[in-house]
Amino acid sequence: MEEEARKLLEEGIRKKLVSPGKGELSTFPNGTKVVFHYRTSLCDGTVLDDSRTMGDCSKPMELILGKKFKLAAWERVVITMRQGEVSEFTCDTKHTALYPLVSQSLRNISAGKDPLEGQRHCCGIAQIHSHHSLGHKDLDQLQASPQPLVFTIELLEVLPPGSFQLDVWAMTDKEKLELVPQIHEEGNMLFKQGQVKEASEKYYNGIACLKNLQMKEHPGDEALVKLDLMITPLLLNYCQCKLLQGQYYEVIEHCTSLVFKYEDNVKAFYKRAKAHAAVWNETEARADFAKVLELDPSLEPSVAKELRAMEDRIRSKEKEEKGRYKGLFNKTPATATTG
Repeated sequence: MEEEARKLLEEGIRKKLVSPGKGELSTFPNGTKVVFHYRTSLCDGTVLDDSRTMGDCSKPMELILGKKFKLAAWERVVITMRQGEVSEFTCDTKHTALYPLVSQSLRNISAGKDPLEGQRHCCGIAQIHSHHSLGHKDLDQLQASPQPLVFTIELLEVLPPGSFQLDVWAMTDKEKLELVPQIHEEGNMLFKQGQVKEASEKYYNGIACLKNLQMKEHPGDEALVKLDLMITPLLLNYCQCKLLQGQYYEVIEHCTSLVFKYEDNVKAFYKRAKAHAAVWNETEARADFAKVLELDPSLEPSVAKELRAMEDRIRSKEKEEKGRYKGLFNKTPATATTG
């Protein structure tokens, strides 16, 4: 253990054992899956990320060793740990330069967003040296002024190669492309069974898979356009799930991105119209419903039904507000008395 700690120190990583693990140290061959919780802090103790509280889901990190994860330091340190061990690793700046990008992706995932959202079509080093905001003030500051970081890691599981099913992100490009239709069908089956949350997760995984492949193509390439056409039905299904879950603003955001690219996508306009109606954006909802009828007049009965429902909700809301204000202004004023 002392020898390993010395090697780490020479590489610019200082290890501090917090709680020992159990059993023998694994040999960690390539293809091993490691599952761990992590907390990332500045050297002054300021916490940047904590997998136990990120996105309120307490989901641990999973890595397949040998897959060239963007933050190589994590692979380097976990292979010095026993299962159940908790250790602190203070890593020099040369090991932490790409952490802002890794953190951005992990935060996106915990918020249910595209893990690659906000990242430019270029390599990690190029993004680090650009002036592109990552959407988080603390990460922007860290990107502008890289510094050593402290990773507190609890190693939960060590799974040898072949003992688990590969996650999408760990697959080859060919495996990902072949898996997407299966993911899509599984999502459809779950949706039909009323398992909306589970279905949305399937659609999300399919979208993330294709988005990852898109990052390797050049803008305007035929392959990129083909991938985008595969993403569209998945994204529409995902939006349908989010409508049922009441995530209306997310639906508006995604459908807006679709109609920007595909001006004749009637499904995107229809779902965005319903989302606008749900959040009292009457003008926008009417405009989108009008566009739906322009693109597909056969949907007139459905649109009329949605418009009636929206108008009924608006009337009900106005009536409720009138009653509230009437009670407010009709109160009998208190009579002043003199002593």
